This record gives sequence, structure tokens and C-alpha cells, in this order.
Amino acid sequence: MEKIWLSSPHMSGKEVLYATDAIESNWVAPLGPYVNKMERMISEKIGVNDTALLSSGTAAIHLALRLLHITQEDFVFCQSLTFSASANPIIYENATPVFIDSEVETWNMCPEALETALKKHQKIGKLPKAIIVVHLYGMPAKMDEIISLAERYGIPIIEDAAEAIGSKYKTDYCGSFGAFGILSFNGNKLITTSGGGALLSNNQAAIVKSRFLASQAKDPAPHYEHSELGFNYRMSNVSAAIGCAQLEVLEERIKARRANFEFYKNELSDFSFLKFQKEPKHSFSNRWLSCVLFEKGNTPETTRLYLEKHNIETRPLWKPMHLQPIYKSFSFFGSGISEDLFYRGLCLPSGSNLSIEEKVRTVDLIKKSFSN
Repeated sequence: MEKIWLSSPHMSGKEVLYATDAIESNWVAPLGPYVNKMERMISEKIGVNDTALLSSGTAAIHLALRLLHITQEDFVFCQSLTFSASANPIIYENATPVFIDSEVETWNMCPEALETALKKHQKIGKLPKAIIVVHLYGMPAKMDEIISLAERYGIPIIEDAAEAIGSKYKTDYCGSFGAFGILSFNGNKLITTSGGGALLSNNQAAIVKSRFLASQAKDPAPHYEHSELGFNYRMSNVSAAIGCAQLEVLEERIKARRANFEFYKNELSDFSFLKFQKEPKHSFSNRWLSCVLFEKGNTPETTRLYLEKHNIETRPLWKPMHLQPIYKSFSFFGSGISEDLFYRGLCLPSGSNLSIEEKVRTVDLIKKSFSN
């Protein structure tokens, strides 16, 4: 049968129109009117002063660390339950990551584990230069508690909202709380530019500097003059044209993703060993991926393999960074919540373009996997 993907791109139809306009006007090189337009659209939507469009969310995190002057002697606290792109830029800057466990409600950075780590590092005189918190699968982290701790210790927050565009904590959008916010427009995200990301901040001067660094740090001179290290991180105008069309239908995509979650939760409600994540008070999740936890004694891997055999893509939750071979030697603070979530969790097909027939097929096969 035709493959059902975990999270495939969903075009609105205007992408071809806008991309064709960019090509026919010969704005195919990096930068151009669609880059400017998309930056304005994001800033207005999320409620920040300025935005820089970049080649990836990873590039955005890297530039955020560079703008915070992270160096080889520094520590950076990072949520452990996340994709490796949240942590890898710490190593790019030769800094030392310290991984923080999750809490059970949002699956994001645990304020208690964060406080324990901060107290320990304060005692040894090595407080972190930044805290990277992630809004996992679109669910906002406990920002009040995390911000309170960060302010108490005077540490800037980098807010990885790569999976959380359109999600809200209280009245504000994810990506607007930290010194820097990060978005991703990778092909599997809620909206896409094929590949791309964005750096957001209320510090307009920092965003101006990020554009400079992302364009090979070319000094203003008639020849190529460079007084500091730069990067080739800017998004192309053609990609931004696609992104503008995608942003126009963002609310529709969020509505469809949330409907997917409710469908799975309702259709699988008879199975008491399956637990769906509740939306905490004051939080609004875009439900980028619909995830389910299996109670202990039941394994999601059996179901994943059964669905794979029937051409349906599912995926375990992110493997925590402190369990990854490349990061296992670094410090970790917590009680193992993230590890437990990894072993018990499964991400179900969640694309906003899923048909009702595809969702019914998926649920029917999940049920059959239990009986088999």
C-alpha cells in the first residue's frame, strides 16, 4: 500500500507562484525581497523585534552561541531530550555541554534538575554562559520557572522552538521568551522552506550582527575584507518565497495537526496502557507530532515494526543526548525521566496532509499490532 509518512511537506499551491516570481525576476541568489518579506512576517507573527532567515535551525543556534560570546572555557546547559542539532553547536564553539533532564508533564527541561545543576556549578565557580531550552514536539516548556532561574543566576536563554512555531505559553508565542529564539523550516516541520531556519530576538542589533556573520562577515569595502570569522548561513530568496506561502497557511496547518492528535487519542482511548500527553494549563501546543507513551510492560518497538511492515512510518521519541555515544562523557543532571520517555514513546504519522483514510488505516493497524 502507499506509504504513510511521519510528517511530510504540505504545499498550499502558492509556493509555485511565489517561487516562479522569484526566478522570473532573477532573485535566485541569497537575499532578496522574499527574504525581507518572510523576516517581517515572522517578526510580526511571533512578536519579536527582528528576525534573520538562515540556512537551518542549527545555524541559528550556532549564531546565537556566537553572539553570546561562548568560548572554549564556557559551559552551556542544554535539554537532554531533544534532537542533536540543539547540542551540536555547543561543540562547534568548543564549549562544554551539560545536559538537563525532562519533567513528566511537558517532557521539556525540568526546572528542579536545572536548579540543581545551577547550584552545583555556582559552587565550583563555573556557571553556564547560556541555557538551551527546547519546546519538544510543539509543547511549550515551563517557561515561568525556567526564566525565573535564569534571571536569578543572570544567564541568557536560547529558546529552541524549532518544533513549536505557532505554539503559545500563556499569551506569547514560543520563540519570543529568550535572548534568542530559534525556528526550523526543515522538510518535516509544520511549515517548510525545503531546508532553513530563523534566528529571532528583541535585540535588533544582535540580529543585524547575525546577518553580517551569516554572510561570511564581509566588511563594508569595495573588495572582500574580513576582520572576523563568518559563515555561509543565509537563506536563499527562492526558499523564502516558498516560506512566505507556507506562513500564509500556518494556522490551518496547526489546526490539522491538533486534529490528528485528537483523532488518535479518541480512537485509541480503549487501550489503558496508552497515554497521550495532556496540554498543561496556560499552554497551547501546535502538536507538531502526535506522540503516545506505552505503560511499562508494553513496548512501542513491536508496534513500530508492525507498522513499518505495512508501509507506515513511525519513530521513537528523541534519544536523550546524555545517552548518545558522542555525548555520554558529559555531565547530566536528573532522575532519568528523559530516558524513560525515550523507551516508552512513539511518534505517530502527523502530517497536516493526512487523509481520514490514512489515519483510520494507521489506527486499525496499531490495534492489530496489539492483538498480534
